[in-house]
Amino acid sequence: MTTPTTVKLDLRPLGPHFGAEVEGLDLATATDEELAAVRAALVDRKVLFFRKQRLDDDGQVTLGRRLGELTASHPVVGGVDEAHPEIYALDSADNGFADVWHTDVTFMPRPPLGSILRAVTLPPTGGDTSWADSQLAYDSLSAPVKELADRLTAVHDGNREFGYYLAQRRGGRGNVWDGEIVTRLEPVEHPVVRVHPETGRKGIFVNPGFTSHIVGVSEAESRAVLDLLYAHLTKPEHIVRHRWRTGDVAMWDNRSTAHYANRDYGDAHRVMHRITLRGDRPFGPGRTNG
Repeated sequence: MTTPTTVKLDLRPLGPHFGAEVEGLDLATATDEELAAVRAALVDRKVLFFRKQRLDDDGQVTLGRRLGELTASHPVVGGVDEAHPEIYALDSADNGFADVWHTDVTFMPRPPLGSILRAVTLPPTGGDTSWADSQLAYDSLSAPVKELADRLTAVHDGNREFGYYLAQRRGGRGNVWDGEIVTRLEPVEHPVVRVHPETGRKGIFVNPGFTSHIVGVSEAESRAVLDLLYAHLTKPEHIVRHRWRTGDVAMWDNRSTAHYANRDYGDAHRVMHRITLRGDRPFGPGRTNG
């Protein structure tokens, strides 16, 4: 839960309800009160951007630990090095792309609460990242579609993206996630509409990256409903887009967003370092957080 704070951040909103650039804050030297304000702003604005930061790998991990409990780099992919098992390197030279709309690690029972992404190496142009506000998208659905979505459950499966990696590159032995070594990726079920545990707001909680199908309906019905929700989630009015610069750090609430990284920079090199905060088990309308 967020901690009440009297610190007022200098926020430059990027839309009426979604996204903001935090100006004048050095994340490496921020006080506990300032980081509490960042944490509160993250829940409210869902994605925050910080320019001209001086973080290295150690500093990024330290920042993450001050904001919450860090997970391993990823359930399957190892850390950037032995000294930083928490950092997931998205390196274009090693197929580190994210050019499909997704919410991080929804193929596990407890997806991350949020993520902190730092630009390490950037192409001369391109490589922007966009985020979609799942709560704003839910709010703008028609009432009958909301009622339908509220009752649905979906399956999330990481095998398409990471099954081969786990078997071939990790020898069937991934990282420790929620106290257990990941040896296989069992599909999991999550509500199609997630209730945010801190605000109670509803948001669309399916994504093309990891959602395979909706439970209890035909394949055709599942595809039609998912396509409708994906198209609605990613409407331009639900999106903010970030053009990266050296020193940029982005932070987002993984419980209320999806994101997409452009793969439009050809053979240029792009490296991003990500850490994730431990989350809870998603719950839907009429259910409780267990």
